[in-house]
Amino acid sequence: MEDQAVTLIIFGLLFFAGLAADRIGRRLRLPRVTLLLGCGLLIGHSGFGLLPDSITELYPVIAVVALSAVAVLLGSALSMSNLRQHGRVVVVVSLSIVIVSQVAVTTGLWAMGLPLTLAILLGALATATDPAATYDVIDQSGQDTGFTQTLKGLVAIDDAWGLFAFSLALLMIDLISGIGDGVDTLIIATQEVVGSIGLGIAIGIPGALLTGRLSDGEPLRIEALGLIFLTAGLSLMLELSYLIAGMTVGAVIVNLARHHTRAFHEIHNFEWPFMIIFFVLAGATLDPEALATLGMAGLGYSVLRVLGRIFGGWIGGMLAHAPATERPYYGAAMLPQAGVAIGMALVAAERFPEFAPSIMALAIGTTVGFELIGPIVAAATLTLQSRPRSGATPPDSH
Repeated sequence: MEDQAVTLIIFGLLFFAGLAADRIGRRLRLPRVTLLLGCGLLIGHSGFGLLPDSITELYPVIAVVALSAVAVLLGSALSMSNLRQHGRVVVVVSLSIVIVSQVAVTTGLWAMGLPLTLAILLGALATATDPAATYDVIDQSGQDTGFTQTLKGLVAIDDAWGLFAFSLALLMIDLISGIGDGVDTLIIATQEVVGSIGLGIAIGIPGALLTGRLSDGEPLRIEALGLIFLTAGLSLMLELSYLIAGMTVGAVIVNLARHHTRAFHEIHNFEWPFMIIFFVLAGATLDPEALATLGMAGLGYSVLRVLGRIFGGWIGGMLAHAPATERPYYGAAMLPQAGVAIGMALVAAERFPEFAPSIMALAIGTTVGFELIGPIVAAATLTLQSRPRSGATPPDSH
């Protein structure tokens, strides 16, 4: 009973921490994501050790639920009307960011003297992002513009491209070393993406039909919770990507359901409590000491990843004929890096144990930095991008 009481008290305090982060963030114009991650660092094992194991052990489940809710909301940005308007930009820019990031980090680290195999692996890690952090920065900004709609589409499909980039990196290493397992990895990655999309369609179609028949409020809230938990659970059971499946569910509902906005409003209403716990526990699991072990390789990786994403976004925006005022900001708004990169690092460390210490130290260390600084940069890009340019017609004040 005492353990249960402590757990409930801590959850209550974390919710109040989330409320404080929201208020402080708005007053100081800081992303609440960064504040919550910092709170987690302070109270986690790397800080004062105030969180019992019974709380931190819940992190995997909370993470899946929170990220699944975010994935469904990001899928809502993939409506046919939005795709007709921004679809070319989303596809071209997202591919450009992934390719340029991979090439920049790989070639840069190889030029610094790292083994080619390790450089290729680290280049693949650089393609991963944290959709939850970027989405929450957009949500906190309150902006609903062409740029934010495009940005939501970018982070929605970025992890799918990242998964393929990682698989292609393994295939390239196998071809260089004369081992043939890379093809199998690529096939598995393709099956995971296709299977996740198929699962999302299978859940999204009946979900869209049901949404159109339910009244606003509690019925829709229950349906939304059911869809999120069902999608997450089946994805884990079938070893599929709950991010891609959830995104597909959201895309299907936004394109097929009547009054679809109601369903997404209900998800938006209840997803923040899960996000509070998710970001605090994510901060509690970060290990800032890993930053001290990175050395020049870690610094090089960080700088090259930033440059790769910024130039990748600018090149992709130019190729897709995106508005010139938006091109410099796509990549900068997608700097946060979290669980997907760690997952890739674990797979890479298992496949190449001789590089395991370097891969894990760099993945964990740079994740700490990008998770704390990335949302701040993303918030700054939204502020800069929303400012009227010189010579532009000021908005009508009436």
